Amino acid sequence: MDNKILEIFIPGPAGRLEAKYYKSKKNTSPIALVLQPHPQYGGTMNNKVVVDTFHTFMDNDFSVCRVNFRGVGKSDGEFDNGQGELADAAAALDWLERENFDNSQCWVSGFSFGSLIAMQLLMRRPEINRFIAISPQPNVYDFSFLSPCPTSGLIVCGKKDELVPLEYITELDKRLSAQKGIKVEFNIVAEANHFFTKKDNELVKNLNKYIKKETALYQ
Repeated sequence: MDNKILEIFIPGPAGRLEAKYYKSKKNTSPIALVLQPHPQYGGTMNNKVVVDTFHTFMDNDFSVCRVNFRGVGKSDGEFDNGQGELADAAAALDWLERENFDNSQCWVSGFSFGSLIAMQLLMRRPEINRFIAISPQPNVYDFSFLSPCPTSGLIVCGKKDELVPLEYITELDKRLSAQKGIKVEFNIVAEANHFFTKKDNELVKNLNKYIKKETALYQ
């Protein structure tokens, strides 16, 4: 496979945003934006879960972008408690859509804090038709804005997530599965922790299976 991953800079609301981008050779390929974990806890777009997710989208012929939020790596600006990061994600999605105006599907994905930003972006952008949230933290962040959740998606967590008690995930599952017209799949990986340490293969298998199934609908 031609691994031409480009380092790019996207104009963002607080200056330029450092990003990595892979463009599929296929016309009308689907697009995906992958968002990083919390900047104040060492999160960057080069986090292993983010990179694995990015490569899984690449392997499925997506044009895909992962981005450093403001103040991370070579991105301008400074951490803004989620508001600015949401604006950064929106700017990255604008850029990705301009580069791939003929895309067949629009996906957003995020890990940990990135999954919160991804879900908030989903509520504001009707063109997003699938999401993947990895290790969301409903015990830390309020996900009640997801009512109703506008589109189907996948939520993947580790059963041994040391940062999120399982009952919070179960509660989120209940709330989302009660909604009509969409299907949110919850996959709990048995031995995995919050970061999927040594369980990255299982994570990738989960992502790959879901992506293949949901893109087949658009072939």
